[in-house]
Amino acid sequence: MTDILVLGAGYTGIAAAIRAAVRTRRHGGRVTLVNASPRFTERLRLHQTAAGERLADHSIDEVIAGTGIECVLGLVTRLDPVRREVTVGERVLGYDKLIYALGSVTDMSVPGVAEHAYDYDDHDQAVRLASRLRGLDKGLDEGPDKARDKGTVVVAGGGLTGVESAAELAEAHPGLRVVLLTRGRPGAMMGAKARAHLDRALRRLGVEVRDGAVVTKVLPDAVELAGGERIPSDATLWTAGTRGLPLPEQAGLTVDSRGRVVVDSALRSVSHPDVYAVGDAAAVSQPFGVMHGTCQGGVPTGLHAADALAAELRGRTPRAFRFGYVHQPVSLGRRDAVIQFTHPDDTPRRWYLAGRWAVRYKETVSSSPMPSYRLLKRGLVPVALFRLSAAFK
Repeated sequence: MTDILVLGAGYTGIAAAIRAAVRTRRHGGRVTLVNASPRFTERLRLHQTAAGERLADHSIDEVIAGTGIECVLGLVTRLDPVRREVTVGERVLGYDKLIYALGSVTDMSVPGVAEHAYDYDDHDQAVRLASRLRGLDKGLDEGPDKARDKGTVVVAGGGLTGVESAAELAEAHPGLRVVLLTRGRPGAMMGAKARAHLDRALRRLGVEVRDGAVVTKVLPDAVELAGGERIPSDATLWTAGTRGLPLPEQAGLTVDSRGRVVVDSALRSVSHPDVYAVGDAAAVSQPFGVMHGTCQGGVPTGLHAADALAAELRGRTPRAFRFGYVHQPVSLGRRDAVIQFTHPDDTPRRWYLAGRWAVRYKETVSSSPMPSYRLLKRGLVPVALFRLSAAFK
């Protein structure tokens, strides 16, 4: 038997685990999936959870049922690539091959973020933010002074996650003031027409955009900017950057400046080839540069790593991973969206979608992956699981 250990049960980790179980079953593969929580979290939709929407709840056992994969619940505290061991709680798990899919976490290098800001590192954080916003709404309804200031929500970070969150929260809580802080212009990676639609949507929803804003400190009731200005905040959501967990670097794996595992063309660690790294946890080089973390690129890396591992077990040379981006889909509340189509290097093409057709497109590409996982269990690789991502092999 070949013991294959998959760390992390997000979109990428589950896709890798199911694919590895299917592809290695006849060659002695035995797959174990490790995750801290029994719940499968749809991170693409955490901004909806934060806005108070109730989404379908899926357990990991439900997702992997029928695959033969063993699920071990617990926090990974140590990785030893020399002994080929992983410590999970009080258990020590050995492996022959490992797929590292623990993703990334919020970059909390700015003072006060860890103590005073909400983030999307797990589902519970989004639920707590939703509860806080409901409390602010209730306070507005019951407040004796109707002329008093609105409650303020600050979203720090003008990337796609920050834009989606600001729009979603503003639409769901029209009585609250929503401020989006960003160093550059929101949607800066888009073409001019798509960016103009995004700007109009944020204005329509009442989102106050502060570009050129550099946050230096998060306080319990405010956000401090470079220059000393303070913006009062009843709830601060931090979406300004991510980095890899410290686990790989502590284990001696080669990582980049953001803590991501540096991999070769087959997605194996350049320092420890028995370890594959995928998704946000990996620094994957392509002709256009290092990929940035998205589900669009993450799931294909998970599928490719499983295929490469299966090829190794059969004594074959794994193929090089090839990938190109196709789109930048952004929801702007539940009734609006904009889709910027891109070249493989993620630079914008002329084409874009906006409005109701963009909403339909966005809901299709970010819909629940459960139907796709069911097909994957049967040995199929549905296009939907690639998120229309133009992964090339």
